[in-house]
Amino acid sequence: MTARPNRWLAGLAAALLLGLAQPAAAAFVGHGGPVKGIAITADGERMVSVSFDYSVIVWRLADGAALDVLYGHDAAVNDVVVLPGKRGFATAGDDGAVLLWGFGDTAPEAELLGHTGRVVDLDVTADGRHLASASWDRTVRIWDLANGAAFLQLDGHGGPVDAVAFTPDGELLVTAGAEGALRLWRVADGVQLAEWGGGPQAIHALVVDQAGETVYAAGSEGEVRRYGLGDGSALPGFRAGLPTPLFDLVLSPDGERLAATGMDGTISIWDTATGELDEILGGERNPLWSLAIDPAGRTIFAGGNDRTIRQWDLSSGLEIDEPAPLPDPETVAAATDEDVGAVVWRRCVACHTLDPDSANRAGPTLHGIFGRPIGAVEGYPYSDALADGDIVWTEETVAELFRKGPDVVTPGTKMPIQRITDEAELEALIDFLEREAMPGE
Repeated sequence: MTARPNRWLAGLAAALLLGLAQPAAAAFVGHGGPVKGIAITADGERMVSVSFDYSVIVWRLADGAALDVLYGHDAAVNDVVVLPGKRGFATAGDDGAVLLWGFGDTAPEAELLGHTGRVVDLDVTADGRHLASASWDRTVRIWDLANGAAFLQLDGHGGPVDAVAFTPDGELLVTAGAEGALRLWRVADGVQLAEWGGGPQAIHALVVDQAGETVYAAGSEGEVRRYGLGDGSALPGFRAGLPTPLFDLVLSPDGERLAATGMDGTISIWDTATGELDEILGGERNPLWSLAIDPAGRTIFAGGNDRTIRQWDLSSGLEIDEPAPLPDPETVAAATDEDVGAVVWRRCVACHTLDPDSANRAGPTLHGIFGRPIGAVEGYPYSDALADGDIVWTEETVAELFRKGPDVVTPGTKMPIQRITDEAELEALIDFLEREAMPGE
């Protein structure tokens, strides 16, 4: 595997240190796309984040410095877990790969291959022996981290699998996904022991309490379901502040508080003993995709669609050094909602910019797009399909890309498959690009 060059190295302002190192009093800004996963080391010194922009960033929490910006996946990166015993961390991506990294390394130590669909969630046993991966190929794999082999493949889900969670002893695994059902498996032999729930509401995140007694499941209906692991009994659920889809869950180190976040950008925090909703944080920068709490239980971190990791003090509920608003990436110049081309462009901003000086995101900048050969932006890690292509981007070829789809026009591309079937919208987007992406024209 070829290591990609480091980009977007971010050095953030130093924090005031009082006694033990505290998290940097600032937001963490460096990713070029939505922040899909966050994990913090057991000593509280480092945080690892992964993004839709294919990158992995290792941060030093004491001062917010980006220690490493890493590339190994050939697609968006969805989740990260820190491996016990200072062994490094694992990441999962849309390319179907699970990568193992050592801290300080510039390339993955190992690739765990076998999934045929995107891998969206990971969990590791407390002893570091086994890693579980959830995939949209409708399977879960359990890997032996001593040799990198998948010793179990769990089948049975009727749709994409979105979440996995081991019990604290590592003997059981809970899985869930698009079908809305939770399944309980015995890790020793892969036998399914139970199935709970089901229905039209997908489950996106799971967490098991420290006692191994209760599993929490966050879903599309904006509620956290609870089940007793001993008897599978359905317990009263926790209702979020707003009934919108939830994407991630995290328990405080003492198990007394549960936090969930999702589409509306709020973080709901419950008292696990009473089920009462204690606090609602954030909400103005939706959505949020990922959560983590530092080992001391003082600070909660949230990764969002705005490419930023923000943090709140859990004792006060206040955001720590709330960042200044970012420039709105969805509009440029005088574009308004009445500008149809600008509205269509909003679908593209998670992957592309129009600025010649800004870093590439999950896709290359479109500055100067017309007349440019395919695969020509310097420094961008193109897939072979684009790097070796012979298309020249013109108004006609860009329009054809969106009429037929990237999978047809550039087979093998990593570009998400999307089409514009409304000719008026397509024409408006081309006009918008002619106006905003072409310098001096």
